[in-house]
Amino acid sequence: MAATIYVLNGPNLNLLGLREPEIYGHDTLDDIAGQLEDRARQLDLEIDLRQSNHEGHLIDWLHEAQARDTKAVLLNAGAFTHTSLALYDAIRSIRTPVIEVHLSNPLTREEFRHHSYVGMAAKGTIAGFGALSYMLALEAAARL
Repeated sequence: MAATIYVLNGPNLNLLGLREPEIYGHDTLDDIAGQLEDRARQLDLEIDLRQSNHEGHLIDWLHEAQARDTKAVLLNAGAFTHTSLALYDAIRSIRTPVIEVHLSNPLTREEFRHHSYVGMAAKGTIAGFGALSYMLALEAAARL
């Protein structure tokens, strides 16, 4: 039985490919899911990709990741990255490793994006490589 990696996506990521493509690229979340699933099969892993515009869903899914003994979580929390103490607490409360993922590099953007509550709790962060950020995070998760 293959180990599972949760790929959790926060607010507005359902609009990838349409929303500010000059920042986030032209790949849709479905495109990214397909790429991840292809690579995961090669690594003998399964992907469970989800997206929600609601913070509580992300928290519930983090708790579920531990309850289901998932190998790791790749988390792109979107704007919640910079505002959510609740996500920080949820990540800290589980044993499942969480890798923070961003399409853009928040440190090269607006000042308010330079602080990451998710990053403070996550095992590591991969950012700034567009859709490739997810693939790099999957490679890291496979080695945990």
